[in-house]
Amino acid sequence: MSNPSTGQSSKSKAGSSQPYETTSFKRKRGVFQKDLQHMMYGFGDDPNPLPETVALVEDIVVEYVTDLAHKAQDIGSKGGKLSVEDFLYLIRKDLPKLNRCTELLSMQEELKQARKAFEVDEEKLASVE
Repeated sequence: MSNPSTGQSSKSKAGSSQPYETTSFKRKRGVFQKDLQHMMYGFGDDPNPLPETVALVEDIVVEYVTDLAHKAQDIGSKGGKLSVEDFLYLIRKDLPKLNRCTELLSMQEELKQARKAFEVDEEKLASVE
């Protein structure tokens, strides 16, 4: 529930001194609704979860990602520019997340190399013909 006089959410963290939590940002709700429904089903929920549940999970996820991005920006080494290393530093103590991130980053690099090799092969075939 929102407090209309201050524009702050009633679920903001008490005692927090971080300036970005005092600012109210309007965001479009329901953007991730379908994706979250599929993810929730994949983790054992009902195929059609309650809209209130999906909205709550969306709020939690958006708050977590926003908080993580703000923390990464605070510790950022390149003057306001976020880097992958900043996020890896933040999750360094959470080994399952860190391992999954490094796995996804290595798969991304492998896909990049495969696409590059595929493009080179196509160019060779085109020049032969």
